[in-house]
Amino acid sequence: MADTSPLNAQRPRRLRQTSLMMEVGIVIVIALLILFVVPLLLTAFGQEFRINMLGRFMALAIVALGIDLIWGYTGMLSLGHGVFFSLGGYAFAMFLQLQLPEGELPEFFTLYGVTELPFFWQPFHSLPFALAALILIPALVAALLGYLVFRNRIRGVYFSILTQASLIVFFHFFNSQQELINGTNGLKTDTAKIFDVYAGSDQAQSVFYTLTVVGLVLAYGLCRWLTSGRLGKLLIAIRDDESRVRFSGYNPTGYKVLVFAVSAGLAGIAGALYTVQSGIISPKTMDIAFSIEMVIWVAVGGRASLVGAVLGALTVNFAKSILSEQFPEIWLFFQGALFLIVVTVLPGGFVGWLRTQGQDLFRSLIGRRRRLMTYPRLAEDPEVEYERQNLRN
Repeated sequence: MADTSPLNAQRPRRLRQTSLMMEVGIVIVIALLILFVVPLLLTAFGQEFRINMLGRFMALAIVALGIDLIWGYTGMLSLGHGVFFSLGGYAFAMFLQLQLPEGELPEFFTLYGVTELPFFWQPFHSLPFALAALILIPALVAALLGYLVFRNRIRGVYFSILTQASLIVFFHFFNSQQELINGTNGLKTDTAKIFDVYAGSDQAQSVFYTLTVVGLVLAYGLCRWLTSGRLGKLLIAIRDDESRVRFSGYNPTGYKVLVFAVSAGLAGIAGALYTVQSGIISPKTMDIAFSIEMVIWVAVGGRASLVGAVLGALTVNFAKSILSEQFPEIWLFFQGALFLIVVTVLPGGFVGWLRTQGQDLFRSLIGRRRRLMTYPRLAEDPEVEYERQNLRN
């Protein structure tokens, strides 16, 4: 007979709390290693330039988390996240461009005969405003676009097409505004000063690297919180069967708008962190190929897996960098082969493979029987495991 005493009734909750504490501990340890140990190792091996590269790729991992939130958990495939990434980058770059003696204008204005700072540049003199804008502007744009799309129950491939169309519109707009935002040339940040220190200096770059690590940890924590509770279960229900969710009395529109806005806000943060570490922001970040690459990072790492999104972004970008260095003429073939392998052999990504076939392979190697799984969520649920153990007793 199953034990239903109050003490044992709390066991599933304790299991969840223990699992969460272990996850938090692992994330903190990894963050500390990336923050302190990895730079020392790269410096010891004469690979200092890869520290900046790692910082930029971790910024891209924040974008991947946002895309996994809307695609992996909610089933909305966005092919236009380059817009939100760029808006965040431009917001902080505008702040840096204005760090000049009073009365002076950014250099590119004088090239086009502009003698007075445009009105929408004025608030970016303030650092708090710039920090708020790099999050809120992408989030508000996404919320507006999402509301117009989701209230009309547009989803699936039509949603993907609309996000890509929006990307094209923003790309051409930013590309043509030479006098206002320097058009195709973009805004440079490495020669600008922040707190009397050049943004491109080693001192500033070290601070930006640290901020990127902290930002990635906080972004992971936010996404983990959103996907682990009731909201996470509702998002998965929307992904699996939105019509049934409506019949159950929920209106998916508000939830989808919220998640889309959060994802865009994360992309804005990533854009700002990437901009200050790469030294420039331009309309090139709104290129269609770049937004598609963001989706590929999540697909390679594994959909509906936050860890997979981070690993996918880091793995693909480091592979892209190293292969382009070693095989400059044929590295694109290696990249294409990687994507083909994921689509044809590993549809769940690397993390998905580790959760299923990888575990079965490991168990067979150590002589244990293959696990029988009816549904992954049930097999991983502590409450189900607790009931299963009681039935055995």
